[in-house]
Parts: sequence; structure tokens; C-alpha cells
Amino acid sequence: MRVSSERPGSAPLWSGRFSSDPSAILWNYTVEHADRRLLADDVEGSMAHVTMLGEVGLVDDGELAELKDGLETILAESIAGDFSWEDTDEDVHSAVERRLYELIGEAAGKLHTGRSRNDQVALDLCLYLRRSATKRAGELRALAAMLADRADDLADLVVVTYTHLQQAQPVSFGHHLMAYAWMVMRDAARFDDLHRRANVSPLGAGASAGSSLPLRPEATAEHLGFEAVFDNSMDAVGSRDVAAEFAFVSAQAMIHLSRLSEDLILWSSTEFGWVTFSDELTTGSSALPQKKNPDIAELVRGRSAAVAGDVATLLALQKGLPLTYNRDLQEDKRAVFHADDVLEGSIVALGALVATADFHPPPPGPWIGALDLAEILVERGIPFRRAHEAVGALVARLDAADRTLADVTSDELVAAHPQFVADDIDAVDPRQSIAGRQTPGGGSPDSVRAQVGKLREML
Repeated sequence: MRVSSERPGSAPLWSGRFSSDPSAILWNYTVEHADRRLLADDVEGSMAHVTMLGEVGLVDDGELAELKDGLETILAESIAGDFSWEDTDEDVHSAVERRLYELIGEAAGKLHTGRSRNDQVALDLCLYLRRSATKRAGELRALAAMLADRADDLADLVVVTYTHLQQAQPVSFGHHLMAYAWMVMRDAARFDDLHRRANVSPLGAGASAGSSLPLRPEATAEHLGFEAVFDNSMDAVGSRDVAAEFAFVSAQAMIHLSRLSEDLILWSSTEFGWVTFSDELTTGSSALPQKKNPDIAELVRGRSAAVAGDVATLLALQKGLPLTYNRDLQEDKRAVFHADDVLEGSIVALGALVATADFHPPPPGPWIGALDLAEILVERGIPFRRAHEAVGALVARLDAADRTLADVTSDELVAAHPQFVADDIDAVDPRQSIAGRQTPGGGSPDSVRAQVGKLREML
């Protein structure tokens, strides 16, 4: 490929130093098109920049009007999807300047006044991260609200909890769903927190050390709605910790969705039989006619691994870089965009799967009232370790006789410890067990409804 400098705006932004055009080898290896999705951000930043240039007198009123008209045309093309990219566009910044030359001529040469691609790309990324953080937080809160709605509806349904994948205690099924709702709410809060760090404008930092021109970075920041301006120009153009943080927050949210997916996958198996998914949101087998596969949940679980990899990519990308800007940082956008896209798609797909699921878990197993029996003894003054031993011995005797707590008689219970009375046998009923939960945030139906109310209030 030959990148010609004959047409204004079509040459690389750095072509003045060179006596020959870049070779196809260089061009094909170094040009990255991932940043094309930042077109609207780049134009928005440029609009604010030229407005500031007009305010400080670096462009006159006529030039400012031309620049703004051209940039507004490009923004309209971006929104409509009509912007035409060319092979000679090295990146989104050069594409905007090239198109501006086509629209307004020589005045386009003023666009880059007082600006470097280093602070320009940092600005575009901050605009993207700020906007995406807000959107993902909103989507996650909507997912949490849906989980809360389902939890409210299923608050009286009794299921078993698991530790070590062994049946543990009875609980309201709504409590299980609310556990994920609270995880998702924390993910949304992490995006809110990240938004503050992305809401700092790097524009005005220049290539690395600012500018001798009378720029007003605070004015540009105000035009773009940023809360603050960079404190150190080298940090502004050479750091990508906010990008890595965005990937981490996305990855942590994906990990929570992956855990929910794993539960859904287990619950949909014949062995569990807890849930049936909508035909519209499941797939079949090419060989096994009876199969109904939870592919959405499996793909969320699988794709969470790739988003975790995006975090590792962004951390490793930064670890050995001297200040300030290095071309390595070009590689940040693919990881950020991938993490963002996967999370957005996963929220939508998994949310639909849960919203339409038919939950029908079987009753809990017969052993899950054991802790309730031990706690009865504790309430009567027996040290917990002794209570644990007494109930454990009862369980062992029943198990050896191929019986369960569902079969225990009042006489056997009283014989297990002198502090038991005949009516204590009711404690092995899962419904009585969950109704008796006293601790805040426990698994009773009343607790579930309280949690749902609190979450709705937060929303």
C-alpha cells in the first residue's frame, strides 16, 4: 500500500519529517482500526477543543465557524453510520482530519493546534469509559431489579442451600436469587466509582509536557462535562490504569454472572430438576433428540474467562512501559472494547433466561434440619460443641439404620439428649426452619421481602 501525501489531509499526521511514504509492511502492522468506534467521541472532543481555541484567540471567528460546521457534519455522518473510512486513515484522529479537509479545506489544518494524538486518544478513551460505565451500571441495576422481582414472587418457595455441593440448610428460593442481586448491585457501584476516575480530562497535556500556547484545559473539560483536569501531563498521556480498572470491573461482573450461570446449568440438569427454560432461549442437540441445552448460561460462563484475560492483558501492557506514551498503549482499546461488549451482551442474554425461567425445585433433603436441632439445645444452655456431637450421633445412628431425620420419632429425639422435648421434632420441617431465622439478612421469606424492599429503595 502507498499512503500518498498529495491530497491534503490524506497523509499521516507525522509525514512532514519523512522523505518517503510509509511502506505496506509498516502500515499493515501498525495501523489499528479498533479505535473507529471512538469516532463520535473524537468529534465531540474536537468540538470542545476548537471552541476553546476560539476562546483564547488561536482561531478566528470565521475559522471557528468552519471547523464547527465541518465537525457537526462528521458527527451527523457518524450517528447515521454514513462516515466513509479510507485505507489511508491511520486511526480515527487522522480520519476526522482527512474528512474535515474534504469538507472545509485548509481551515482543517487548525484542528490539531495545541493538541497531540497522545492526549487526544486519552481523551477519547475517557469519554468512552465514562459513557460505558454509566450504561453498564444502569443495565446491571436493571438486572438486579429483575432478580428482586423474581425473588419476591418466589419468597415462600423452600429450597436447600449447598456447601461443598452437599445439602446444608433450607432457605427461601428468593434468598438465593437475592444473593445474586446484591452481587450485581455491587458491580454497578464499582462502575459508578470508576466513573469518577474516568471523569478527568487529559486534553491539554499534549505529547507529554503540555504546550507553550495559551490553552485553557479547564475550559475544554467544562465543555465536555468533566469534573476535573489532569494534574500531571505525563501521567495524563502515559497511564491506562482506568482502562485496566474498567476491564476488572467488567470481569468481576462477568464472574458473578458466571456463578449464576453455573447454578442455572446445574439446576436445569435432570439430576437437579430445579428449572425449565423457555424453548426460545435454549438449543437442541444435533445427535440427541431429547436434549434442551442452556447454551446462554454456558457461553456466559465460558466468556467470563476471556474477559478475565482482558484484565491480564491491560495489566501486562503497562507493567514495563517508561513514561510517557508508547505505541504499546494502542493495544488497550481491543481489550477494553471486548470486555465491554461481552458484559453488555451477557447481561441482556442471561437476564432474559432468568426472567422467563420456570423454577420448580424439589423439596429439600431429609437431613437439613440437623443444625436447627443443635441450636434448640444451644438455646437451652448446652455448649454448641456438645449440641453438635449429640445431633451428629443421632444422624449417624439413623444413617446406619438406613433412616433419616424425616423418620425420627419423638422418643428417639429425647433419647439423643435430655434437653430435647417431644415437640422439638417439628424443627426438622424445612418451612419451620426458614421461618425461624432470626439473623438479619437470613433466609426467611420475611428477610427476602425486606431485602427486596431495600434494593428497590436503592434503585
